[in-house]
Amino acid sequence: MYLIRGESLTLVDAGVKTEQALNLLTKQLDDLGYKLADIEQIVLTHHHPDHIGLVGHFPNVHNIYGHRLNRPWLVRDEEFFKRYEAYFYELYQLSGTPKSYQSFLKTLRSPLKFAGESDLLEELVDGDRLPGHPEFKVIETPGHAQSHLAFYRETDGAFIGGDLLLSNSSSNPLLEPPESVDQERPKPLLQYRNSLQKCLDYQIGEVYPGHGPIFSNFSELVAKRLEKQEQRARLAFGLFKGNDLTPFMLCQNLFPNHIEQQFGLTMSETMGQLDYLEDKGFIVKYIEQGKLFYSKTN
Repeated sequence: MYLIRGESLTLVDAGVKTEQALNLLTKQLDDLGYKLADIEQIVLTHHHPDHIGLVGHFPNVHNIYGHRLNRPWLVRDEEFFKRYEAYFYELYQLSGTPKSYQSFLKTLRSPLKFAGESDLLEELVDGDRLPGHPEFKVIETPGHAQSHLAFYRETDGAFIGGDLLLSNSSSNPLLEPPESVDQERPKPLLQYRNSLQKCLDYQIGEVYPGHGPIFSNFSELVAKRLEKQEQRARLAFGLFKGNDLTPFMLCQNLFPNHIEQQFGLTMSETMGQLDYLEDKGFIVKYIEQGKLFYSKTN
């Protein structure tokens, strides 16, 4: 979380909904001479629970800004969640996932206990200026989340990056359903790589990330993250040893020690690698007997 002083006292992101997080935020504001009631507006980098958790704890906040895809998470749109669960049920069935793993679907809503409830006053899009802080430009950066935004101050290169790039760990591009049934699903790894490359066009100085320490070697870290992803893709491609694979089969081979405990995360990573390899022309997909397979191209 970051505090921006200006025309409005603005909090960027709102942490996770726990007593510990609320107490820590209250103390940090007190150290700066502020109270929860002094915050006038909230700007969100994305919709994940650890970024929207405390949105309901600021008595004088009536303005919450962010990408439009934050809204169903903030208002707890039941129809949205039903479509969300149905989509993943169908995707995992298509991907060859055994029934023994499908209990994961019952946990899709579990993170909501750490998410706050509110509504989005105004939607931000690429190129907008932050309300109350016109020195900050809004940059759409999908990949880690479809709702992801970053905020860039041109005067000094300050970059509030959310979870786009972290200094001490990799940010995971996560699977999400398409907005409507007639759309192709998003390809988060490809989006994430495009978002990183897009931000290289800016003269980024200090990066204020959603997790971990502030850093300033943005371009260097981007190069490392892109290379690491390409290494993982080569590893995934090496597992196509004359056999066609379903996404689940590849996931088992890539993450034999983690697939059971972190099924959603490992499947997101696996689908990302498949999207990357398909985009590069190394593999093609087909459906046979209701299952999705990938095979090497000739």
